[in-house]
Amino acid sequence: MNKDQGIGAVLLLASIVGAVLYFWLVFLAGPEISGFIIRLTAFVAVGFVLFILGWIGYTLATTPPPKPIEEIEKEIEKETKEEAKQETPPPPPS
Repeated sequence: MNKDQGIGAVLLLASIVGAVLYFWLVFLAGPEISGFIIRLTAFVAVGFVLFILGWIGYTLATTPPPKPIEEIEKEIEKETKEEAKQETPPPPPS
């Protein structure tokens, strides 16, 4: 068994143990504990979604806008013209 397979086996076992523990906490523990666990799970899920939305908003707010396509096309044309000038050899002396 290589390292990746070992990590995969540990992750599989941890997910099974976590699912069984979560099932026990929600359905078999007392109503106070199960209510708390459901509220905690909902809070973490909503908090994660709001964190992702905030991250996207921050990224959009702090990233400079891209150059307009027309400006990029002008730069490309200018570069190709300069390259074309450099590639043509000068006329031989007479």
